[in-house]
Amino acid sequence: MIRLLLALAALVLCGPVTAQPAAAQPVADLPHTRAELILESREPAAGKAVTALILLSPKQGWHNYWSNPGDAGAPTRLAWTLPAGTPVPSEPRYPVPETLLVSGLMNHVYAHPNAMVVEIVPPAGLAPGTPFPVTVKADWLVCSDEQCVPEGATLSLSASIGTGAADSASAAAVARARAALPKAVDWPIRYTLENGRFVLAVPFAAPGSVKAVHFFPDADGVIDYAAPQSITLSGDMLRIETGAAATPDIPADGTLTGVVRIDRIDEPEPLGFSITARPGPVPAAGVPLSTRTESSTTNLLPILALAVLGGLLLNVMPCVFPILSLKALSLAKGNVDAGKARGDALAYTAGTVLICAALGGLVLALRAAGSQIGWAFQLQDPRVIALLLLLVTAIALNLAGLFEINFGSGSLGQSVTARDDSLGSFATGALAAFIATPCTGPFMAGALGAALVLPPAAGLLVFAGLGFGLALPFLAIGFVPALRRRLPRPGPWMARLRALLSVPMFLTALALAWVLGRQSGADGMAIGLTGAVLLGLLLWWLGRRQHQGRPNWLPGAASLAVIVAAAVLIPTATPTAAAATASQLDAEPYTPARLAELRAARQPVFLYMTADWCITCKVNEKGAMASPRVAEAFKAGGITVLRGDWTRPDPAIAAWLAEHGRAGIPVYTYYAPDGREQELPQLLSVEALTGLVA
Repeated sequence: MIRLLLALAALVLCGPVTAQPAAAQPVADLPHTRAELILESREPAAGKAVTALILLSPKQGWHNYWSNPGDAGAPTRLAWTLPAGTPVPSEPRYPVPETLLVSGLMNHVYAHPNAMVVEIVPPAGLAPGTPFPVTVKADWLVCSDEQCVPEGATLSLSASIGTGAADSASAAAVARARAALPKAVDWPIRYTLENGRFVLAVPFAAPGSVKAVHFFPDADGVIDYAAPQSITLSGDMLRIETGAAATPDIPADGTLTGVVRIDRIDEPEPLGFSITARPGPVPAAGVPLSTRTESSTTNLLPILALAVLGGLLLNVMPCVFPILSLKALSLAKGNVDAGKARGDALAYTAGTVLICAALGGLVLALRAAGSQIGWAFQLQDPRVIALLLLLVTAIALNLAGLFEINFGSGSLGQSVTARDDSLGSFATGALAAFIATPCTGPFMAGALGAALVLPPAAGLLVFAGLGFGLALPFLAIGFVPALRRRLPRPGPWMARLRALLSVPMFLTALALAWVLGRQSGADGMAIGLTGAVLLGLLLWWLGRRQHQGRPNWLPGAASLAVIVAAAVLIPTATPTAAAATASQLDAEPYTPARLAELRAARQPVFLYMTADWCITCKVNEKGAMASPRVAEAFKAGGITVLRGDWTRPDPAIAAWLAEHGRAGIPVYTYYAPDGREQELPQLLSVEALTGLVA
């Protein structure tokens, strides 16, 4: 510290060691630094900004400092000499800094060539050819591990007013300098400063690629520079926690600015973001970054197991169970050999895994591109709901025996779920996986949330595991002869069972019509139901022609035209919000501001995230959450209920889910008056809800 203070005193009182060339030069080669002035154009246009660089290249073992040097050091000072009438140049923009810890002192430095970027605007009205000399006196502190030396140089370049064309000789240096600057972002960044701790929450779309993070505040009085910065991952949030400054000095409006440096795995260059943070809630600590790489490998197996188990439980959902049942019974025929059974099982599994991995990959890709979406995001679009409505209607009519589906081979009278070829098995698996997306059951939330913060390859494996779990029952029947022998033998009863299993599919279609009405209003529901009726008539026509042995391309083409027309005509505008389903709880709409207000007042809060297309959500809302006992308990305990409706895209809800490491819904969270957060199971019980008021 004494050495650094003496060096700073030398810089202030004695002045720097300065190059004194005989004539103005753009380059100065000093004992410990090489300095250079670079202009983007030697023919700047009058009235238009031209970029100037002050490039400092510390020699081996030496470093200079960022604008906020940290515990010690000094920033570079610039004094410009420009032609009369030239406005004051912009404040210098610094590249993303590095950290250097020396004797317990944290310094923000550059140990490599670094360029400050300044914009200069020649006066408007200057005639072409007018001389425009540029001179800057730069003073900086350069240090090694043993000593600090103040250095400086006066750098000059001759220029003349012209077209503003960039110089080819300086183009590469200017491009590198701009690329090294932190990127200004307008992200919803929040921080807390209490009990001597500073916590900053920064959204980042690809946390699985992060290996190191550091926050550099623009001003003193925010953090203790020497205190370690603890980095954890909470969903899509990078949570940075460190010691606060001994006497925090925060602007009156609470706004803080600075730079967040992010170093990534297998990427040599860091990312830098110039941020603005405001006071607000931050997520609880998540997975430590220091152990993330280890966690992503050693903990992948239990995460994968949760995904497989969650996929297995999806088979009991009303839109999946009928398909699985009939597909399984198709293997009960006595003439199905073991090889064919295994082939069908593998084809079915390929269909479920491919669709789940494709949807998961799309989620990961869109999130990496900056979209705040989660699992089943496609169901927020009423056009997708309309397509599902018509698809499920067609499946229900197929199960009811109105028509049959053929893939160009095989005889009439074969259902898509009963076909005994690999193509039919693959299509059935893909179909089961796609129509299962509205469901999020037990074990799925944690697995899919983890998939978002794992490296992309591991994340895709988790989504594939979900598809594998969905296919597991049929896979077991295909590979275990003893299970096939236990299946009942085919007979007339199978036709009756098939018709009976059409009932849950018809009920699913009705539920989708209701969702469509909630998303796009009465007009959207009317279009969807009209499409379903027309599709039913066309499929009846198709079935008649099949039984007569006549070509069926005409009704088939007409059916496809109805599906396309319905999807195109569905209105996508959001209708007026409907009342909350769990009306007895007097739920208020969720907003981040309302949640923050209630928590600041230490009010107990029950927050649930739901959507009209989420089957599990509706089961809970019509079941445990609708119980009078729960309403009475919440009223007695003074619990405020907030409801987040994700039926249509909502950035605030997407951000909350990301902060809590959740890829989908439902999510139920209780905020206690003492600040505790408690997440409840995805399948609620009256006892679990009333137990919150203990």
